[in-house]
Amino acid sequence: MRGFVDLQVNGFRGVDFAAPDLEEDAVVAAVRGLIADGTAVLLPTLVTSTLEVYARNLPILARVCSGPEFAPHVPGFHLEGPFLSGRSGYAGAHDPDRMRAGDPALLDRLQRQAGGMIRMLTVAPEIEGAPALIRHARSLGITVSLGHSAGEECHFDTAVAAGATALTHLGNGLPHLVDRHRNPLLCGLADDRLSACVIGDGHHLPWSLLHVILRVKGGGRSILVSDASPLAGLPPGRYTCFGGPAVIHPDGRLCNPDTGFLAGSSMTIRQVVNATRTALGLGDAQLHAMAVVNPLRLIGHGMADGIATLPRGVDGSWLAAAVP
Repeated sequence: MRGFVDLQVNGFRGVDFAAPDLEEDAVVAAVRGLIADGTAVLLPTLVTSTLEVYARNLPILARVCSGPEFAPHVPGFHLEGPFLSGRSGYAGAHDPDRMRAGDPALLDRLQRQAGGMIRMLTVAPEIEGAPALIRHARSLGITVSLGHSAGEECHFDTAVAAGATALTHLGNGLPHLVDRHRNPLLCGLADDRLSACVIGDGHHLPWSLLHVILRVKGGGRSILVSDASPLAGLPPGRYTCFGGPAVIHPDGRLCNPDTGFLAGSSMTIRQVVNATRTALGLGDAQLHAMAVVNPLRLIGHGMADGIATLPRGVDGSWLAAAVP
């Protein structure tokens, strides 16, 4: 199996995994396209949605992804919501009206709808009921990551004690202005128990900040993700994404033209790895850890300890293969 691991993929080439009109053939096309592009293992990700969308889309994703073609590539799904902060600036592109308090019973309901395939859950640690939700998720074998949070150090400590092990797109999901000393970015950086998932596309984070995050977290606790939007893989142009206008610029920046705010990533994990390699000059060993081994280990995937390096691909990307 050659390619990279991506724990946060919202869609591909016009297919939105959280779209209210999602169909099975669209999921098939998106996952096939991602695999062909170099995403060997992925977690299809649903942003905060209505309960009706979860009830409709999770079974669709489960039917497609549990079949023989995709089961080796899709070990489960990532729910980025609805257990997030609804505060302005922290909600990001998520609808704050759809946010919910931590509710283990609701998670059970979503897991049943997903056929047991929820593998990762993003939670804001300060919301009501977060510790109980995190403990319950861990009892179900779900990896819990902290994100879209306005929480303080005490909230992060409590969440880690309950079982959280990661940070969702660290440095993003934040307002432009935060307290310079007390903010979720620094809380996440300071906690050595948490692995940091980061979007290495050159747009979500300045390369200087990504460099600092990698220096602090080290090679064993740093994970590259694409956070690919449904527009990833499409050429530059004007589109609609997450219910609003969006523009992909020639340099790959994807934003809302009315606000200038980012509207997700236009890159796949292969492009993210190559961009990070070029910008930071990372070697194969570190990229291998960040884009293959570390994400597999985070979600408890048994393949993580059976990975060997292969030569670079013809496009300059680093490839990986499971040892037979």
